[in-house]
Amino acid sequence: MRKTRVLIVEDSAVVTALLEYSIGRDARLEVCATALNAEDALERLDQLAPDVIAMDIRLPGMDGLDATRWIMSNRPVPIVVVAASVHSGNWDRTIMEALRAGALTVLEKPSGTSNADYATMAERLCTQLFIMSQVKLVRRHRIQETHVGNGRHPPSPRAVRGSYRMLGIASSTGGPSALVQMLGDLGPAFPLPILLVQHMTDTFLAGFAAWLNGVCPCPVTVVKDRCVPVAGTVHMAPAGRHLRVEAGLLRLDAGLPISFQRPSGTVLFRSMAQDLGAAALGALLTGIGDDGAEGLLQVRRAGGYTIAEDASTAVVYGMPAAAVGLGAVCESLPLRAIAPRVLKLVSG
Repeated sequence: MRKTRVLIVEDSAVVTALLEYSIGRDARLEVCATALNAEDALERLDQLAPDVIAMDIRLPGMDGLDATRWIMSNRPVPIVVVAASVHSGNWDRTIMEALRAGALTVLEKPSGTSNADYATMAERLCTQLFIMSQVKLVRRHRIQETHVGNGRHPPSPRAVRGSYRMLGIASSTGGPSALVQMLGDLGPAFPLPILLVQHMTDTFLAGFAAWLNGVCPCPVTVVKDRCVPVAGTVHMAPAGRHLRVEAGLLRLDAGLPISFQRPSGTVLFRSMAQDLGAAALGALLTGIGDDGAEGLLQVRRAGGYTIAEDASTAVVYGMPAAAVGLGAVCESLPLRAIAPRVLKLVSG
């Protein structure tokens, strides 16, 4: 079996050696080359033809953000940002802007091999590099037609304008860019509370929330247990906690992961179906796996309205495809069409 070719772009010789060691121990992967700076990597990109790039953010000369922008504009290759777990405002923003520019996910650099967490971090890194290498980065200029539920599935609930009380959103790989688009299109005066589950490495989730708060027209807050949802505010699940709606309050718990995820979109959507019934509005965006699909089905069965991102715009058509397969989706829409449809649904 052909191994997945990984290009490492990292200016630290010590970190490069550790990444080479970690990747070299995985039978699925091989390091095709290393580069100490972005300029060298870009110059050799066609020659090396990597399947995936492990990209540092802090690089001499051109940084990882500008390198990501160039690659995604000129020669798209799946990019995994590999960064140290250090929190600084500027660094966090640069990482998140790289995700917005097209990088697929962000992971922590493995610590030294003597560290107790090394094996777990190295396994997570290698698995994500392998999975992300399979993502086909194809530009689609033609917007596909809207798809709706068909006769094999339960009939779509009748959309009743002005009857919805909360909007739930779940996203994963490709989500940061999609969320900026969707939340920007919803605007600063959206009349409902927005509940958000975004899959991301726990270390970077708080930084993501702060960044999203700075680039979106509506406030973004990380949920605290038993808080009251506020209209026009994005309430995001914190790292390692499921987000649920219960008696009108937002609740957190550390229950078992669902579809390998905690927080889980399915947990959020299930609770919305139970607590809000036909007043629940759910949107499932780009992402690997099937999280959110079963929960979205519960929303639809409860009479709520469900939307999934269409394959024509989803970076990874995994979670939305799983929901469509279950018959959980009232409408599949291209990303730019989701916010206008939501605004029409919630207008009285």
